[in-house]
Formats: sequence, structure tokens, C-alpha cells
Amino acid sequence: MPLMILSAIIGTETKAQIIHVSPRGDDRAEGTEARPLKTLPAARDRMRTLRAKSNHADNARIIMHGGVYDLSEPLVLNEQDGGTAEHPLVWTGVPGEKVSITGGRTLRSEKFRKVTDAGILAQLDPAARGQVMQIDLKAEGVKDFGRHRQYGHSLPVIASTLELFFQGEPMTLARYPNKGAIKIGKVADPGSVPRVGDKSNRGATFAYTDPRHKRWAGVPNIWIQGTLNYGFADDYNPIASIDTLKGTVKLGKPHLYGVGNGRDFQEYVAINILQELDSPGEWYMDDKKGILYLWPPSDVNKAVVQVSILETPIIALEGASHLRFERSTIEVGRGIGVYMERCHRVVVAGCTIRNTGTAGVFMGQGARLIDSTSSVDDYVGEPVSREVGSYQNHIYNNTTWQRNAGTYNGVESCDIYNTGCGGITLSGGDKKTLTPGHSYAVNNRISRYNRRNKFTWAGIRVDGCGNRIAHNEIFESDWHGIFVHGNEHVFEYNHIHDVTLNSNDTSPWYIGRNPSDRGNVVRYNFFDHCGNPDRMNMGIYCDDSSTDVYIYGNVFNDMHTDHGVLFSNTGWHLVMRNNIVINPSAHTAITSANYYTWAAPQAASMFDKTGLIRKRLEVDVNFRNPPYSTRYPTLLPYLDEAVPGKEWESMRARGNLLERNLIIGGPENPVKLLGGQHAQMESRNNWVTKEDPGFVDMKGKDFRLKADAKAYAMIPGFEPVPFEKMGIYKDSYRK
Repeated sequence: MPLMILSAIIGTETKAQIIHVSPRGDDRAEGTEARPLKTLPAARDRMRTLRAKSNHADNARIIMHGGVYDLSEPLVLNEQDGGTAEHPLVWTGVPGEKVSITGGRTLRSEKFRKVTDAGILAQLDPAARGQVMQIDLKAEGVKDFGRHRQYGHSLPVIASTLELFFQGEPMTLARYPNKGAIKIGKVADPGSVPRVGDKSNRGATFAYTDPRHKRWAGVPNIWIQGTLNYGFADDYNPIASIDTLKGTVKLGKPHLYGVGNGRDFQEYVAINILQELDSPGEWYMDDKKGILYLWPPSDVNKAVVQVSILETPIIALEGASHLRFERSTIEVGRGIGVYMERCHRVVVAGCTIRNTGTAGVFMGQGARLIDSTSSVDDYVGEPVSREVGSYQNHIYNNTTWQRNAGTYNGVESCDIYNTGCGGITLSGGDKKTLTPGHSYAVNNRISRYNRRNKFTWAGIRVDGCGNRIAHNEIFESDWHGIFVHGNEHVFEYNHIHDVTLNSNDTSPWYIGRNPSDRGNVVRYNFFDHCGNPDRMNMGIYCDDSSTDVYIYGNVFNDMHTDHGVLFSNTGWHLVMRNNIVINPSAHTAITSANYYTWAAPQAASMFDKTGLIRKRLEVDVNFRNPPYSTRYPTLLPYLDEAVPGKEWESMRARGNLLERNLIIGGPENPVKLLGGQHAQMESRNNWVTKEDPGFVDMKGKDFRLKADAKAYAMIPGFEPVPFEKMGIYKDSYRK
């Protein structure tokens, strides 16, 4: 590489500690540009040796040259691998050279052969015969294929089985149908219902609605994936048997809520069926013989074909400080892409993180289930490192869980896509003490992040206290965009579009079921084309008992959210001010006193002496004492009795305000109240109009307001919204 390019990477070479690494190198070499090391662990260890001899940290760099670095175990960077505030240790790829760090194996294209086995050909669709190729993975040195296990809503997030990637894109495990889904027929037995404590472990039996099931009778290891009762609760569940005489399917495992039918979202796809390998990009694995079958989407001899192997994180950053990891592609693993724990000022920047079995970036510990019979409300588990596991159930039952992510850590200017369970899980700070973490996700592009787990696994989900999510683009998902736990996070200048496209009771931005999660700010974001007109969707979803969310200066366009741009279930102190709402499909704000309607029977269990809400306020954070009592004094009457022993003030919405918003289209009255007299949302100084209020280019989606826009006259005090600053920006990583 020319010296001037290297100098741009390493800066001044005074006191520099520089190590070069290349897949074409040698771990016995000096680690210079001319004689680089070969592997990333060797480069890490060589840097440790250098720094042990000389403790200065000026311009310490590990320079990764282009090529593929396959890892058989995580690249672990810990307390030995950081720098200083003035001179962080930097791992960097060379600009213009593709650095690929994988948890998998690249297959030899020349080892693919056309299928000739008569028994296999007989099972294939006629269109697939002559198209499907096979490769012996055992001969390629791959012997661990993983195993299919149940996962889904409230179940532990688990590493994937072996997955196949072709030219950097995930291939589809042979399924039916190729597009759309199968509706659930009449339910003969919903199966046991773990959500209500039914531990009989009985899978459901229901009628199939597609005759294609007849050809699968007797075929082993078929799985279904779908929303089997509620449109927010996904499941990956084995078929135990198919009865062609009765026309029924029996599942091998119970679904959390039992199986239901008759609603549009109660549907599934069938997966892992050799007979359904009938289109380009589909594949199937015979894990007994070790043979992988693929209908290549293009010429396999000109493609990079990879399989995932590593179930642990590809990169584990644990206890490191003042470290930057830059300009590389982290991909092809069965678990997490980048894991961070106990870090301080560690930044992942300018990277592509893709094709992971679980999370893209996961800050902080996950959790491991101890009692396998427990479900959501009787969950028993413990924190664990390097896996996602039962994170969702653990934080639901331990809302002040300090996940040891660290402070001032960031994910910056990365592209994250094709992940199994969410893009970035961001954590930092202490919810119990309201100590900010100052962690951040900035300028990232995140898409296609629900290949496996669906509900709650958003493009970004955050917990802790005092973190920042800014300038991210989140798109291409049937499910949530951002999912929130914790306090005093700031969400600003994000562009969220084309999410919640095919799910129910979901939203681009979600918080819920914990009134102590306060002080969150949603400002200057662009929400565009979200939701589904045939499903129950919301924009900003402040679910059961949410409090103190400030929604300011956002632009909402073309929101197919039948439950409002802002929806609240018995919320307190929710303020939506100075926003621009264009073409809403329903009211701008819908609020409910739901504990007086559908939730009335469970209200006592939520608020009484042992209830969920009372525990979260009195036990988890002791909200009547500092810091909560001093930081949030308006929360103090939350558990006061309204009707002794039966009703609490928290069951009655209060302090909600829709003010000074510009609304183009939608109902003339921008507010809708549900649930009787205790629903509340004050509306004042909003302008609802059918006309262009003075945008620079309304049809072209340039929603800047001209200086003389009529909106300013119609809404006294309306302030300019910085539409031009929303979304991704150019920097040294994004040219």
C-alpha cells in the first residue's frame, strides 16, 4: 500500500505501535506492512506483548488488510487491549480493501455437484430437478450443523442452526409457501397456555387450510413459524404429526398463548422441507449425511458461498477502554455479531455487521433460563455473558437490571442488516440511581433485522438510563423500529420508515408497562410509511401505564396506524408538541383509560399490594424516595387510591397534551378518547387542514416549511422543524 494512505490511517508515527495483519501473512512474521501477521488473535497478542514492554499508547494501531478472516472462536478484546483518552487503540481495515471477519466457513465452489441421486430427485419439484446442487459439508470440514429448537415470544433467544449465505445474502431454508403464509384452520385443541401458568406442555391441534400438508405427512423435522394467536407473539414450533384423514396438524410444543384462528394475522409458514426446495435461493440440509442441497440464485462457480458455524459472538469486547474497531465487515455467525460488556469509551465505527443468527450488536449481558418450565410471570433466570437468551423476560421481571454494558460506548456509522434478532441492543447507565450511561447509536443504517426472532427485537432497543439514539435510518421490517426500556434517553434526527408492515399491536417506537420509565424525549425524527391498514398499529406507542414521554418537532408522513400517531393506554404526562403530521390514517392522538374497559378484571392484579405496577414502583425503584421523588415529583400520586381497594389514580389518564401541531389530513378532531370518562388528552392550538401548509415540495416529500408558510400564522408559536437534518449524514466513514 502507498505510504501516504497508511499515514492517513496511522497519523504521525512518533512512538507508534503498529501491527499489520493479512490473511496472506504469517503469524511468525514481524507484523510489518511487508511481513504481516496472518490471524487477528495473533495480532492482538503481538500488540499485548509490545505494550507490555513499552507502556506508551501513542498511535497504537492494528491495521487489517483485505481478505477473509474466519474465526473458530470469538476475537476477545479485554482490559489488556485498550488505549487512553488521547490515544485510543484502533483496529482498522484499510480503506478500499474489504475486510471480512466471519464466524463461518467459505465453501469451495468447485465442490458443488448437480444432484443425481434418484431418491432425492424424486422428492424434488419437477422444476427443481436439474437445478439443485449438492455439497458434502463433512468433506469441507464442517461437522456441527446445529439443531432446530423452539424459539419465539417470551422464549430464550438461541443461536441459529447452520445457515447458508450466497454472495453476502442469506438463502431461504426450503419452505412453503414461498410468499405469503398459511391461515390456521379450526382449532380442535389450542394446546396448553404457558402465559396463564399451564405447564402441561401440550402442543395444539388444528385443521390445515392448504392441501399441500398432505405431501408432508410422515416427513420428520418440519417446523412452522408464525403468529399463532396474537399478532405480536411469534413462534418457531415443530410439527409433531399430520393427520391426512382428519386434515389436522399437531404441534410438538405449546405456544405461549395457545393457538387461535379466524383473525388475519393467525398464520404461519412451513420450514425445513426438502420437497419444498422449488425456487432459486432455497436450500436444505441433510444433517445425518452432511449433505447440503441448494438451488443457486446465480452461477455458483462465480459466487462466494459461506456457512455459519460460531455460536458465540464473533467479536467480544469485554472490559476494554478507549478502543475503536473500524472499517470491517463482521458476518456469518450463528450468534451475536459484536458483544460489549464492562466497556468504557469503546466504539464500533464504519463497519458492516450482517448475517448473524441473533443480534447485530449487543451491549450488556443477556440472561439464561434456570427453570425451563417457567414463563413470563414466573420467570426464573440469571444474567449471563455472550448470549441474548432470556433478556426480554429477565428485564420484564427485573426492570432495574444493571446489565454491565459500561459507559460512553458507541455504534457509529455502521450498516447492520440480515440479523436474526434486532440490529443494536443499546445499554448503559443505571435506572435505579438514574445515572446516565452516555452510550449511543449514531448514523447507522439498520434493516432486515428480524430473520428469526420478531416481536420486541427492534432495529434499536435500549435500556438503562441516559443514552442517545440519533441520525439512524431504520427500515424494512414487519415489526418494531425502536423498543424502549429505561429513563431519559434521547431519540433524535432518526429516519424510520417501512416498518411494522405485517404485524399487529406493534409500532415504530414503543415503550410500555412501567410508569417509572420516565424522561424519554422523541424529537426531530422522520417517521414515514409505517404500519399496515389491515392491522392494529400505532406510531408512538405508549403502552400500558407509560408516563412522561416528550414528542417534539417530528415529522410523521403516511402513517397507516389505525390506533393513532400517538397511542396511549392510560398514560400520564405524554406531551406531543410542534410536530408535523401528514396524511394520517386515523386520529393524531388516541388515548384510553383501558383499565376501565378491557383490562378492568386484571386491574387489581396490576396495582394491588403484590401487583406488577406496584412492584415496579415501590420495590424496583422506591419511587417515593430520592432520586425518583425529587426527579419525578408528579409521579408521586400514582398509587394513591381513587376508590379504596378497587381503583387507583394510575388507572385514570392525566396530564396528556396535544399542542401546537400541524396536521394535514385525517379527522377534523385530532383526538379520540376511549374507555369512558377517565380517558384524557387535552388538545389546544393545533391546526388541522387539507391544504399544503407551505412545504418546499410536498409531493416530493421535502417537508421543510418555507419562511412565509401559512402554518406559522395559523399556529402561533410554531417553531421550524429541522427536516433537512433528519437521517443519515456524511462523515469519514460515509462519503
